[in-house]
Amino acid sequence: MIDAATPIAAARAPESSWRDSAAGYLFLAPWLIGFFGLTLGPALVSLYLSFTDYDLLSNPRWVGAANYVRIATSDPKFSAAMHVTFIYVALAVPFKLTFALLVAMILNRGLRGLPLYRAIFYLPSLIGASVAISVLWRQLFAGDGLLNQALKLVGIHGPSWISNPDTALYTLVALSVWQFGSPMIIFLAGLRQIRKDVYEAAEIDGASRSQQFWRITLPLLTPVVFFNVVVQTIDAFKAFTPAFIISGGTGGPIDATLFYTLYLYQEAFAYFRMGYASALAWVLVVIIAAFTALSFLSSRYWVHYDG
Repeated sequence: MIDAATPIAAARAPESSWRDSAAGYLFLAPWLIGFFGLTLGPALVSLYLSFTDYDLLSNPRWVGAANYVRIATSDPKFSAAMHVTFIYVALAVPFKLTFALLVAMILNRGLRGLPLYRAIFYLPSLIGASVAISVLWRQLFAGDGLLNQALKLVGIHGPSWISNPDTALYTLVALSVWQFGSPMIIFLAGLRQIRKDVYEAAEIDGASRSQQFWRITLPLLTPVVFFNVVVQTIDAFKAFTPAFIISGGTGGPIDATLFYTLYLYQEAFAYFRMGYASALAWVLVVIIAAFTALSFLSSRYWVHYDG
């Protein structure tokens, strides 16, 4: 016998499902508004502006691919910014990850007060990209800064590190390495997932500490290394505040600290070439996407998962 209430229940089911979905979308509304209004919308507008000549005062004028042609053929500043940025990424990312892994391995030995050490080492990652730290870094490496005053105590007269084109970029690399806390925490979490019995078996077989690192620790840690490499590479390409503060917004001396993002800022807000700056921004998106894609393609050859 068919229950008479069944059609009514079936009719109410879609209504109940719609209410459940509406509640979910209501909770998602802040994120959706932020994504479409503050991320996707401006990105699409920027893509359109990259094909125009726009100075914020007059209406955008369509110029086609002229901005991209100029980037590829007749902009020496673009080449200089790319050169500085690639050197920065090539130095900052490996040094930061190496130092972060070293500290994580030390902390993984079970030191007393580990939560306190984790908090102290993570602190630079929270404040390292701030304006205040960049100003402090500029004072530290100035001609009469704290570093040179310390060197004078041992009879060494150091240069003005941030005013010397041969050393200015390396002060920014040092600032990046100092912000090792975030990858260090991730490395430490990965090290905690490696079973101790694996090391015990290796010790029974006579493996040295060095062999254990290269044959056990590093291979089992490659998924974490891969994650940190991708994230830190993207962050390095987007670095802006330290170069802007330390060089006074000029990228000097002699474009030695002219990061790509700083050059983009100059084109947009110093010369009001918003169309050209938008094209530069999309070129940076393509560069980051290419590096990320290459990282994922190469990961199949060196990243090892337990499964």
